[in-house]
Amino acid sequence: MNSHILIVDDEAPIREMLRLALTRRGYRVTDVASAFEVESAVRHDPPDLIVSDLQLEDSDGLAMIAQLKKSHPNVPVLLLTGVFLDPEVVHGTLGNQITAYLHKTASLSKIMEEIDRLVREKQA
Repeated sequence: MNSHILIVDDEAPIREMLRLALTRRGYRVTDVASAFEVESAVRHDPPDLIVSDLQLEDSDGLAMIAQLKKSHPNVPVLLLTGVFLDPEVVHGTLGNQITAYLHKTASLSKIMEEIDRLVREKQA
């Protein structure tokens, strides 16, 4: 069975780019534009990995991730954001909520490498 990736981002071009790239790699992908849609998506089809933006139009991405981690504590989360954050600070303060962090300016190949790595680690 193919791993299921949930993409949460309010920017349609980002969701579309990730969905296409992940689908080509054989992943099943659900993408949503808001934190409001996440609960239904997760209940309907629990993901193996969540790729989420930090700043969502309708919510704080961190609050949404914290809520998701309560019901799905073993699902890794890749924070993919346009906000520049110090990676050490991210892992020190958010390490219990997110598994990895990348800036949206990272190359698509780097993003795909990180997603593949996180999925492999979860399957191990």
